[in-house]
Amino acid sequence: QVQLVEIGGGLVQPGGSHRLSCLASGSVFRIISMGWYRRAPGKQRELVAVVPPDGSTNYADSVKGRFTIARDDARVYLQMNRLQPEDTAVYYCHARTYLGTDYWGQGTQVTVSS
Repeated sequence: QVQLVEIGGGLVQPGGSHRLSCLASGSVFRIISMGWYRRAPGKQRELVAVVPPDGSTNYADSVKGRFTIARDDARVYLQMNRLQPEDTAVYYCHARTYLGTDYWGQGTQVTVSS
């Protein structure tokens, strides 16, 4: 089992920056990839950024050049710059193990508004 806890949600002004953190615990040795998803009001959950097993980084087109993902062992971070109102969403940390099991955090709300 893997447990994921997100830290860092809140209210941010348009154009501002914010950082999300996720800490994994439990059977972290099984984790092969970690990433961030989000669900905006009235929309489906979508991939934001991920660090796949090869250590590269992949981003949704909507956040490329503004968001940066970084993984440090059992932690994954999402640095969000130039935030826009359309970035308002519940952000979820995700981890996948080599067994093919997906784990999710409880989600943290990020609201971009003046």
